[in-house]
This record gives sequence, structure tokens and C-alpha cells, in this order.
Amino acid sequence: MSRSEIKDHGLLADGRTAALVDREGAVNWWCPSRFDGPSVFCRLLDEHGGHWSIRPRGAFEVERAYVPGTLALRTVFTTDSGSVAVTDVLALEPGVRGHQIGRKSPGVLVRLVEGLSGVVLLDMSYSPRFQYGRVHGYLVRRDEALVATAGATTLTLTASVPLQSNSEDASAQFRVGTGQRETFKLAYTPTYGDARTLAIDVRQTVDETVESWRSWAREHEYQGRYPELVRRHALVLQGLTYQPSGAIVAAATTSLPELVGGDRNYDYRYAWMRDFSMTLHALWVAACPTEANRLFSWVASAVGQVGDRPVPIMSDVEGERDISERQVDTLHGYSHSTPVWIGNEAWRQRQLDVLGEVLDAAWLLRDYLDPMRDEVRDLLRSLADRAAAAWREPDAGMWEARDAQRHYLSSKVFCWVALDRAVRFGERIGDADDVARWCHARDEARDTILREGWNDEVGAFTGAFGSSQLDASVLVMPIVGFLPATDPRMRATMALIEDRLSHGGLIRRWDGDPAAFFLCSFWMVSCLALAGERDRAAALFENLADSANDLGLFAEQIDPFTGAQLGNFPQAFSHIGLVLAAWQLNTASSGAASTEGGN
Repeated sequence: MSRSEIKDHGLLADGRTAALVDREGAVNWWCPSRFDGPSVFCRLLDEHGGHWSIRPRGAFEVERAYVPGTLALRTVFTTDSGSVAVTDVLALEPGVRGHQIGRKSPGVLVRLVEGLSGVVLLDMSYSPRFQYGRVHGYLVRRDEALVATAGATTLTLTASVPLQSNSEDASAQFRVGTGQRETFKLAYTPTYGDARTLAIDVRQTVDETVESWRSWAREHEYQGRYPELVRRHALVLQGLTYQPSGAIVAAATTSLPELVGGDRNYDYRYAWMRDFSMTLHALWVAACPTEANRLFSWVASAVGQVGDRPVPIMSDVEGERDISERQVDTLHGYSHSTPVWIGNEAWRQRQLDVLGEVLDAAWLLRDYLDPMRDEVRDLLRSLADRAAAAWREPDAGMWEARDAQRHYLSSKVFCWVALDRAVRFGERIGDADDVARWCHARDEARDTILREGWNDEVGAFTGAFGSSQLDASVLVMPIVGFLPATDPRMRATMALIEDRLSHGGLIRRWDGDPAAFFLCSFWMVSCLALAGERDRAAALFENLADSANDLGLFAEQIDPFTGAQLGNFPQAFSHIGLVLAAWQLNTASSGAASTEGGN
């Protein structure tokens, strides 16, 4: 079969991990223990990386969509002889509703095949490959189930149709007629942990999981512009959340390339403070802010007491800080784009923008943090102190440069944000002397940014002090309330970025970036809306929304010439960008205050 593209995939999630299913009915990605755990299916990264497919034999056409208000995926296959629907879900725990979903998910991937018309012959192919393809487990038959164990992972496959198997793989050939249903269930259990019950009825589990997702969606009634888009993308962000801790992963995958054939491949299955804070913004927009105290408490526990030490920028989904990179030599990479990595060396970096992003999110959600927990208050005060002490220092920047530290403009701006929000919090997080010190540092940082960040020769704010290189990260300046979008310097910067970094509204981060970055493109929507260009902002927004795949999912980047999605998938940043841009368009239309750090 031909290789599935990144954009061909749909997301399944259960609050602990995610699976990716392509248009032809193949599960090509699943790390069943948790988002950043070892895979059992990773055919996205190597043809021999493991998969589980159910598809008609011969030629077929495909239509698919999420069951409304859920992350249950329904794919309809139409052949010359009839049509069938395959509904795929990662099961949620039964009976749990609203914000409680996903905390104790059973670790079961279920697939329901239903005959819609005629009779269709289907093939099932099951090839588990453990630990990123390193281990081929033994597949043994136990009663009606096929059990595969490799190290700490055990998979148990059961089906309503006869299964053929050898020592590694299983298959089935079966016919489905009108009104007929066949069921498949793949359960993960830790080999040496407490065994979970496998007594799950597939049809009941699909119905129960659908209702659980809908119960969450009903609690978040966004009423602004583009309501269906905002609700759908907020649901994706919920799907990228590790519910036991509240950590939000940057993406569900590792090592999908920014450039096919290149080596800019990274593991994004971890929790960045930046992504966490921006996701809280997006969920606030989508009317989902009710767990603010729990989520900020998780950040406080993951960061720990800061003192004079650098603020950690990321961790694994349970707060472990050391996520050092190691290469997987058993996988050839997506379209032979190597290396494939587990871990991410960015955990060692200093990235000063996270100080402002966390404090900005806290200010936005301040009403939901009242009464503020002691550990949250200590975290916010410590971040403000670090911003006051460190805003003059270079860092790796939000794009995580690995060559050298620089005085990135966006990092300075977010230090200003940290200090500005801390001053607004006032004595809720510090005493009078603290507030006076933060206020002085804020004003000094602002003066320095305006003086050193502007490049007269370029005629724009550039990516770093003393640099002549444009960088789309400076588009955050009006969004966070640092400088109005109508300021002549900001307008000149926006125009130059559109002229030099944009192709059809798809904006690269810098000159030489291999593809356009969805988040930067949505930032431009926000800037245009803030500048009063509402019609142009809306047109750009709608074009960007149309760049998603058929399920409304975005990767990190997009080739502006071919439309191919690139980078890890689905990417939280991209979905955050859409939600926040929709909000800017909504507030611009209503005349309400429209900067994220507004009063």
C-alpha cells in the first residue's frame, strides 16, 4: 500500500494517550501506556513499525467525520458491492462525565464495523511492534483472544470474527451485510501491574465514550464567531491533555519532519509551560476555564521552588524533568526523514518567554484562581522575580535555537508581560516592595525593547536585538498588549512580514524556514483584527481554517506550495492559534477589549 501522509490521519484520545488512524482504516500510531510511552504501532515512522488496519478488499471510496461533539471517528467505506462504517474510539471510563473524563481510562482501542448497504468483503491486518519497532512480541492464543507481550506491555485482541495468526501477526477476512455488526477490541495492560478487567462490550463502549465526550462539550458553550470551529479545536486540545496530571502535550507524535528528507525532527510528546499557558488561553476563550486551580497546581509541582535557579520550561506528562534525547535506530523515519528521537534536549534550555506566558494565563484566569492556593501564589511571585532579574539575559527563544543564545525580542516582550501581570496582581502575589521592584523592571524592559528591538535599516522590529532578520514571533507584541497594532512601527513590521515571509497568507517564522508555521499565520489574523482590518483578517482566518485536513486537524507546519502538512501531529500550537484568532475576530466585531492581557 502507499504511504499515508501526515494529513491523512485522525486523532483518537482517552485522556492518557492518543492513536492516529488514516483514511484507509489503519491505526498507524499508538503508545498505549501514555502519550510519551513506547509505541506498539508506529508505521507513521517506518513501514515496519506496526499497525492495525480494517479496510475493504479491492477499490473503495472514503468519507469520514467525527461523531458530533466527540473524538469518536466514523469512517464510511463505499465499494462496488456495498458500504460499511467503521467507528473507532479510545475508550473512556464508563459512567464518568464532564471534567472527570479521561483520568482512569481503561486503555482499550475498540472498532465497530457496521454494514450500511449490500455486502462488503473486508480484511483485517494486525501487526504489533513494541518499543518503537525494536521488539516483535510473541502472539499466543488464549481462549478466544490473541495475547502479545513484550516487556512491560501486554496487548489482548478479541474479535467477533475468526482470527488467523502466526507467532507475530494476525489477520481476518470477513463479510458484512446490511445491518450486520462486527466488533474488535484491543486492550493494553501493564504486564507486571494490576490486571484491568477486559469485560468490555464494544457497542456499549462506543455509545458510552460518545456520551462522555459530549458531556464535556456541553459544559463549554462558546457563543462567539465561528462557534463550531472553536468547539472542535477546543476538543482537540482536550484530547492532547494527560488528564491524571493536567499536562498538555505539544503534539501526539515524535519525529514527523519539518522538512521531508531533512533532520529537523523532534519529540513533541511532552508538556511545555508555553503550550500549557497558551492552551489555558484557548480554553478560556472556548468557555472551559473551570479547572484553573488544579492545572496551575500541577505547574507549580512540576516547576518546584524556583529561587535563583533557571525556570524549567518543560517536563514529561507527570512532571519528570530529565527527558534527554536518544535516537531510535530501528526506524527509518517518515518518508526516510531521520533521525527518530525519543526525548527532547530543549529541557536543558533557558527560554525566558515562559515566564510571561504563565503569568499572562494566570491573570486571564484570575477569577478562577480565587482563593489562590499557596503553591500557585509562590509560583507566580517566583516567575515575576525571575523576569525582573533575567530580562536582560540572552536565551534560546521560543523557537528553541540550538546553536546559540540571543537577545530574542519575543523573550524580552514576554518578560515585560510577566512583570506587567505581576504588577496587576499586586499584593495578591507579593508585598508593596515586590510590586515597586516589578514596576521599575517592567518600565525599564519596555524602554529597552522599543529602543533595541527596532531596526532602522530594516524598517521593522526584528527577531533579536542587533539582528537584521525578520521573525514572525514579534507578532505577539500587539496580541499581549505591549504595543498597539495601529502603531506605525507595528504596522510596518506586519507589512514587511507579509511581504517577505508570507505566501498566500501562510507565514514562515523566518527567511529560510522550510515551511509555513500555522501559529504565526493565525497571529497575523489577530494582528490584522487588532489593527482594524477586520475583513482582511476574517478572509485570512477562513483560508487558514480551510488548510486543515478533512477532520479539521493541523500539524505544526504546511508547505505553502503543495499544501502538505509537516511536523508533529496534531499540533497544539496550531489549534490554539485558531481559537485565539477567532476570539480576536469576535472581540474586534463587538468592539470589546481585544488584547489577551486586557483588564
